[in-house]
Amino acid sequence: MGNIAVYIILALIIAGAVYGTVRRVRHGSACCGEHEAAPKKVRVSDTNKNNYPYLYELRVDGMHCANCARRVENKFNSNEGLWASADIGEKTVTLRSKKQADESYCRELVSDAGYTLLSMKQINT
Repeated sequence: MGNIAVYIILALIIAGAVYGTVRRVRHGSACCGEHEAAPKKVRVSDTNKNNYPYLYELRVDGMHCANCARRVENKFNSNEGLWASADIGEKTVTLRSKKQADESYCRELVSDAGYTLLSMKQINT
């Protein structure tokens, strides 16, 4: 009888671990404090780099995971003429633009995504 109770307890522990793992895979680990599904990636319609003559490097504070990076990228990529790619390891965003980018506008987009723009510099291409 004691063995059956042990097996039931072990089965419950294993079921809980499997459930938690599946949930993390489906909805992300939520380093941002929210247990929600990862945002869908916003793709730019024009992926020809030659059409983006301006290149910037933005230092962004607060990006800790892939979901954070995706939020920032999506904010930029939702705007015509902008194409962003975030690097969470370096906490930077590479921004391609079809026209000269305004730092205050970029600061507003990053802030709307929930992060802080620390610096923005143009990279010579």
